[in-house]
Amino acid sequence: MLFYEACVSGELTFQTLGESPLADKMPPKMKNNILEATLKNDKLVLMGTDCVPQPGLVKGNSVSLNLHCSSEDEIKFFYEKLHAVGTATYPFQDTFGVLYSVG
Repeated sequence: MLFYEACVSGELTFQTLGESPLADKMPPKMKNNILEATLKNDKLVLMGTDCVPQPGLVKGNSVSLNLHCSSEDEIKFFYEKLHAVGTATYPFQDTFGVLYSVG
């Protein structure tokens, strides 16, 4: 998430398992583990987690990110910055229910 903070700027916060509604179900040694990171600025919210659903870790499901932007120009700007050092698994495109999707 520090990489994304450098790309898009904003306030980066973390929620631990101990701060979440799951706290009572977690062993004490896990309560300091980060459940979710959120990066916010005036124009976007980027959330990430590396917690995975059942049946557990499967290649390709280890991280989930959501990036919400307010315009096509904005998402193109961030897409180019992120794509410059990463690999796009989905092309920049119109999709149903979402204006643009970047995987």
